[in-house]
Amino acid sequence: MKKKVIGFILLVVLAGLAASGWVGYRLYTTGFSAKTEPHVLEVMMARQIRHLAIPIEQRNAPNPVAPTPAVLKEALAHFADHCATCHANDGSGQTPIGKNVYPKAPDLRLSDTQSLSDGELFWVIHNGIRFTAMPAWGEGEPEKDLDSWKLVHFIRHLPRLMPEELEEMKSLNPKTKHEIEEAAAFDKFLQGDDAAAPAGGHRH
Repeated sequence: MKKKVIGFILLVVLAGLAASGWVGYRLYTTGFSAKTEPHVLEVMMARQIRHLAIPIEQRNAPNPVAPTPAVLKEALAHFADHCATCHANDGSGQTPIGKNVYPKAPDLRLSDTQSLSDGELFWVIHNGIRFTAMPAWGEGEPEKDLDSWKLVHFIRHLPRLMPEELEEMKSLNPKTKHEIEEAAAFDKFLQGDDAAAPAGGHRH
């Protein structure tokens, strides 16, 4: 029995050394460029590490928020304002930031994300993921972070997002400084201040 345990420990150590060597080789050949596509083995390792890092009680935690239309609408607005910059309104990750971080923002509509439990999705939103662009959005104790649980419902809804919902999200996305200034100038113009008319005489 002792020999089997020692053999298993040696196997784990060797696997760890091999993995470390492989990561070192990848860094040597590709450097730290964010443009590099993660190797399939690296993706598998990262997912397994993430899975093991989430406490089992959290993985199995049920969503305490009921998926009502009001909750979904609130989560849609939250996602458009906080998450779409990286993940895009449709969850595809096809944004300038989402496509150029390492690893790239995942397509939240696909099974790699949709197959996660509600507890796992909540944990990722609340705590973030180290060494990625995913920040920790949760504030305070997990038990009180109902906003993240609401976002879990919206992530589940992403594969069935309707065109009218996407249109609504566009109006809720954060505005650039230029867009804010242009909107303010247009509002002044509507109030009778001709000098404040946006450049070009119209608003895009």
